[in-house]
Amino acid sequence: MSGGATETPVGCEAAPGGGSKKRDSLGTASSAHLIIKDLGEIHSRLLDHRPVIQGETRYFVKEFEEKRGLREMRVLENLKNMIHETNEHTLPRCRDTMRDNLSHVLQRLRAANESVYKLQQREQERKKWRTEATGEGQGQLPPSATWTHLSGSEPTHCA
Repeated sequence: MSGGATETPVGCEAAPGGGSKKRDSLGTASSAHLIIKDLGEIHSRLLDHRPVIQGETRYFVKEFEEKRGLREMRVLENLKNMIHETNEHTLPRCRDTMRDNLSHVLQRLRAANESVYKLQQREQERKKWRTEATGEGQGQLPPSATWTHLSGSEPTHCA
C-alpha cells in the first residue's frame, strides 16, 4: 500500500517484524477467546451430561414401549386363543354334560317326589286309622294298621 503506513494484521495473524502493543493485545485477546471457547466445549463434553442422558432416555422409552407392546400383544393373542378354545370346545362339552346330568338329576327328583307323595299318602292313612281308632275308644291302632299293612313293605333305616 502507499504512503508508508503499516498494514494491520487480519484476525490472529501477528504483524511481520514485531509490532505494536495494540497488535499484540488483539492477538492475545483473540487467543484467550479461543481458549475460553475450547474450555466451554470441554466443559460441555465432560460435565454436561444432558444430551447423553436425553439420548439414553429416548432409547430406553422406545425399547420399553416396544417390548411392552410385544408383551401385551402376546397376552392378547393368548386370550383370543383361550376364548376361541372355550367357545369351540369347552362350552359344547359342558353343555352336553350338563344336559346329561340334568336329565339324570331330573329323574332322581321325580323319583324323590314320588316317594314323598307316597309317604304323605301313608301318613294320611295312619291319621285316618288313628281317628277311627280313637273314635272306637281303644286309643291304639287296630292290629291291621301296622307299618307293613300301610306301606306294603318293612321300614328301611338310612345310615
